Amino acid sequence: MYPQTQSATLIDALLPASQLSRRITRDILLIVGFSLFTALMARFVIHLSFTPVPITGQTLAVLLTGATLGSWRGAAALGLYLVEGSVLPVFAGGSGSDFIFQANAGGHILGFSTGSAGLVWNLASGGYIIGFIPAAFVVGYVCERGWDRRVWILLAMGAGNIVLYVPGLLQLSFFVPNDKVLEFGLYPFILGDLAKLYVASLVMPSAWALVGKWGSKP
Repeated sequence: MYPQTQSATLIDALLPASQLSRRITRDILLIVGFSLFTALMARFVIHLSFTPVPITGQTLAVLLTGATLGSWRGAAALGLYLVEGSVLPVFAGGSGSDFIFQANAGGHILGFSTGSAGLVWNLASGGYIIGFIPAAFVVGYVCERGWDRRVWILLAMGAGNIVLYVPGLLQLSFFVPNDKVLEFGLYPFILGDLAKLYVASLVMPSAWALVGKWGSKP
């Protein structure tokens, strides 16, 4: 049976489709499109000199994907992203990868990466990519229940962010000393993640407000 959400997500309000065939076509295009959106956001990279895990725009893309598409479509988009990355350079680039442009400051590198590919279990950051899938599902699940239209959106985004760190830190522990896992895989990203959470929590209620105004016009 084709999945139905208990409450409309943002994309359902923007692109309603009553016929089953149209819903399937729409959802396939959305899943592919948001996997590519995540790939684009992964290209914006900050490499810190002391950790193999880069700061990227992926987390923001994951949160917005889950909130916009809902649980199963959001998870499917990030699952497709994981599969794409096994053969296509859609992941964030490694520290030695080429950049289309870059700036160096204090041993750190900021740039737009050409990307990388690989099997996630061979990557120090692969656990985070795995974690994107349940993170998008969790965010989508609560947003399907209206959390993306209220102040609760910040808690929804925070829950998704926590979920992706669990497999991320677990896999990172196989690549760095155990006493360095939090130092390399969590602490450097807290401020950036808080900023992404804030941006995402502003985008969704604002988008719903615009949808409401648009829908109220004669």
